[in-house]
Amino acid sequence: MMLVVVVSVKGSPGVTTFSVALAARWPAPARTLLVEADPSGGDIGVRFSLGSAPSLVSLAAAARRSEDPALLWQHAQALPGGLPVVTAPPDADRARAALSALTDLTSGARVVRVPASAPDTAVIVDCGRLDTGSLATPIVRSADAMILLTRAHADDLAHLARRLPALGRWTPHPVMLLVGPGYSSTEVARELGVQPLGRVPDDPRGAAVLCGRPRALRWGRSGPAHSALGQLAHKVAKALIAEQAPPPALPRQGPTEGQAMPILQAVPTSPLQTNSPRLAPPPQQPHHGRDATGNPGGGHAS
Repeated sequence: MMLVVVVSVKGSPGVTTFSVALAARWPAPARTLLVEADPSGGDIGVRFSLGSAPSLVSLAAAARRSEDPALLWQHAQALPGGLPVVTAPPDADRARAALSALTDLTSGARVVRVPASAPDTAVIVDCGRLDTGSLATPIVRSADAMILLTRAHADDLAHLARRLPALGRWTPHPVMLLVGPGYSSTEVARELGVQPLGRVPDDPRGAAVLCGRPRALRWGRSGPAHSALGQLAHKVAKALIAEQAPPPALPRQGPTEGQAMPILQAVPTSPLQTNSPRLAPPPQQPHHGRDATGNPGGGHAS
C-alpha cells in the first residue's frame, strides 16, 4: 500500500517521536509497521526498554539468506500499544553497518519496499537526519511519500532552501511540517515556495508517552489517539492516503513539470534562492521551558 519515510535536514526536530505517532495513528484497516533506519543510531529500543533482538541488525543478517517478503515483520518487536517496530541499535557504528548491509544486499531497499507494496499495509521508516550521502537515502528514494520536519527558524530554513529542489523530486508525495515556534506557515511558504501541511503541536504529555515515559507505560487515555500530536499524525496519514489514490471517474493527468502536487503542495513551484530566507524576526512568544516535541527548552528530540 504505502512506504512513508520521516526525515529532517538539520538538527533533531522530533523525527522519531513523530514517526511513532504516525505509525500508531495510521488509519485502519491497514497493518502498520515502524522501522528505525537512522544512521546515527536508534532511540526506540532504549525509550521503551525493548530487547536488543530482533532488530535491524538481525534483519540485515537474515537478508543475506532469505528473500521472504515477510522478513521485515519477523524481525519486529511490539511497543506497549501493540505497534510492531524494527529497532535500530543505539550505537551509530552498528546502525550504519546494518543499513549498509541491507542496501548493498537488496539493491537499495527491497526488504522494506516489498512489504510496503502489499495491500492494506503501511511501513513507516524513521530515517533521521538526511545528510548528504546518508545510508538511508536508498530507502527515501524508494518511498511513496516523504514527511520532512523542520524547525521554523531562519538557520533551519536556510539549510532547507538549498536542498528542497532535489528532495522534492525524490518521492511522489513530499510533505513539510513545521516544528515549534518561529515563522508562520504563510511566511515559510512565501520564502520557500512550499506550503507546509501543518505545524507539530506543543504537546509535552503526548510526546512523553511516545518517547516511552514513564517506564511502566500503558497507552490508554494518554495514548496517541487522545493527544494533539497523535491527532496531527492521523490527519497527515489521511492526507497521504487521499493523495495517493487516483481521482475516480476522471482522466488521469499527472502534474506538469514544475507544478506543485495537489493538496499537499510540497514540491517547489519555482526555483528556490540559495541565500538565506529573507525573513523578518518573528514576534516574541512566551517560552514555557519546553519545545514543540515536549523536550526541555534548548534541547532536541529525535
